[in-house]
Amino acid sequence: MSSESAEQGASMARAGDGRSPTIYDVAKVAGVSHQTVSRLLKGEGVRPKNRERVLQALEELGYRPNLAARWLATNKSHRVAVLTQEIGQVGPGRILQGVGAEARQAGYLLDIITLDVSDRSAIDEAIGQVNGEDIAGILALASTDEMIAAFAHAEFRVPAFIGAEEDDALGEHPAQRNARGLDQVVDHLVGLGHRRFFQIAGPRTWVAARNRELAYERSLSRYGIASLGTAYGDWSAASGYEAARKIPSELGITAVVAGNDQMALGAILALSSSGLDIPGDVSVTGFDDIPEAAYLCPPLTTVRLDFEEQGRDAFRRLVTQLEGRSSAPGIMTAELVERASSGPARSG
Repeated sequence: MSSESAEQGASMARAGDGRSPTIYDVAKVAGVSHQTVSRLLKGEGVRPKNRERVLQALEELGYRPNLAARWLATNKSHRVAVLTQEIGQVGPGRILQGVGAEARQAGYLLDIITLDVSDRSAIDEAIGQVNGEDIAGILALASTDEMIAAFAHAEFRVPAFIGAEEDDALGEHPAQRNARGLDQVVDHLVGLGHRRFFQIAGPRTWVAARNRELAYERSLSRYGIASLGTAYGDWSAASGYEAARKIPSELGITAVVAGNDQMALGAILALSSSGLDIPGDVSVTGFDDIPEAAYLCPPLTTVRLDFEEQGRDAFRRLVTQLEGRSSAPGIMTAELVERASSGPARSG
């Protein structure tokens, strides 16, 4: 279906009596059957090509399922409680955006509860309150050891899916997005002649930080290179700045690999303030590809992750659980984005 015909179909669907669009309107614009639209809205599998068409048509028409009618017809709640933390962090915040987008398309409403991981009794109390609500299920998004432990010991009254990254140190198969991402970073830097590496890692209580640290070390070992040091930050630019300030100059570091983009931003400022040129003297890389990464000075070489798809995948897996079906996790991609913060290693 061409984009021109899709636009014409959307225009026709919006014209007329001003009524809200139906799944039949969506099917007409997408060029698929109304059964295909219905299956997607229920969270069931459809062919990728048809899925993209339907999603585009839903967006163009502004389609919103009638949740009240659905509840009356099925006598089932279509509210899902999302338990999360640290939504101010880039990764968790964007994952939550993906959850919201998938929930809307599947016809669910979200109750988002932000938890304080430092207060275990408050977490237990919040879970107890959620269990008393009229909800279909619970999506528990966990980033830290404390949160994973809290969810693991919780007794949920309704089906729950715990969205937590697996700890690579405990399993045989590293998380693909971290291993692939750091492999690409190290391959890129080694290809530019770098052999003297330093790492600024994230907080050790975060599974993603430990996985990225381990992936970095494994990637270097493929070349027979040992890291010349690791400093730990808290994901913030301030912590990256402080970590980079403390790198001993006598180490002759030529490449700094940061666990996320914000810490890389702080590291660039600290290194530049000490008189070093980026990337002439030291190359700096990040991880995540935040929207600002392309506009830093210099623009940041980093790894692009699709956090929104991670959130969508987590919600789809909850929906399959609600429907009594099994599902496998989606494959999250990682893509190196080369920018001006990395360059050839200095000689001498």
